Amino acid sequence: MRAVIVAIGVAFLISLFCTPIAIKVFARLKAGQPIRSNLGLASNEGKKGTPTMGGVVFILATVIAYVAGHLALTTLPDAQIAQVEPTITALVLLGLMVFSGAVGFIDDFLKVRKRHSGGLNKRGKLAGQILVGAVFGAVAVYFPSSMTDAGGNATNTETVASTTLSFIRDIPALEIGKIGSVIVIIMVVMAATNGVNLTDGLDGLATGASVMVLAAYALIAFWQYRHWCADPSYTEAYCYTVRDPLEIALIAGAAAGACVGFLWWNTSPARIFMGDTGALGLGGLIAGMAMSTRTILLLPILGGLFVIITMSVVIQIISFRTTGKRVFRMSPLQHHFELAGWSEVNIVVRFWIIAGIGVAIALGLFYSEFLAAVS
Repeated sequence: MRAVIVAIGVAFLISLFCTPIAIKVFARLKAGQPIRSNLGLASNEGKKGTPTMGGVVFILATVIAYVAGHLALTTLPDAQIAQVEPTITALVLLGLMVFSGAVGFIDDFLKVRKRHSGGLNKRGKLAGQILVGAVFGAVAVYFPSSMTDAGGNATNTETVASTTLSFIRDIPALEIGKIGSVIVIIMVVMAATNGVNLTDGLDGLATGASVMVLAAYALIAFWQYRHWCADPSYTEAYCYTVRDPLEIALIAGAAAGACVGFLWWNTSPARIFMGDTGALGLGGLIAGMAMSTRTILLLPILGGLFVIITMSVVIQIISFRTTGKRVFRMSPLQHHFELAGWSEVNIVVRFWIIAGIGVAIALGLFYSEFLAAVS
């Protein structure tokens, strides 16, 4: 627990105090977010030139906080002592965050350079997401843990990702194999990165929703750590078969703390935007969290707001292409309510409530399944 708290605190402080530096640097580099002024959105007024690529700050803060959290790990129970060293789990999770963020950074850089909101074309962005998901998905599936106890006996030979689909635990009947698992991971990475990216657009909306989801994953992973099958004191009936849950909790907590620090400057009126750098980085990490905690099918509930906003875009496209009519005044959904006259702050707060409801339902399902397993 100490390591997780240290990581959260370090990430929060770095993000809080380094974001103003990033604002000045990006402003001097004229890395302002291109704004389309012909959409009729009230939230776009006065935002032209606001620095973007702020996701760089909380991504770096998360990585640094992970290192700080490991420095706090000095003593652990014998069954978990191997987690003192960095693990493949950390490589996968941080890799998904950093390299998904890199795809977004290229997009942001092109937008700033061209002074146009186009950025990286859809095919290029899609190819980047597939490549990142495939590389780290393969690592997650093909590299088992070599954790041993004091006697040198293997205590955990799990991989970061499972070869079966999972809800709150692995579902044995839904075995998909290693190649199938990598394909599913690619799909989850694409869905999560695009979901967070579509949710971004109003000051603090995606950041606040991501904080809730990441905090939930920190709780889930720490609960799994406290009831871990690698610890022989827990029975197989209710322990969690995962790899390195403390690592997962540490990284999720660090990312949540970093986002809270960033939110201080990103809330309305935003002084900096996370850009695709931050949105894709957070989406990649959230996808990794679902994969590593074996909660892939729980993610649509946990990230309910991202699903709702993504579906609003899908519905709008399908409706317009099939009937020529639009269901919403504008998509993603947050802009529909803007055109309906809602203020930006009202939309953000109410959407945060929706995000919180999804997180609460998911955590309730997670805990209720544990109670059922114990009983």
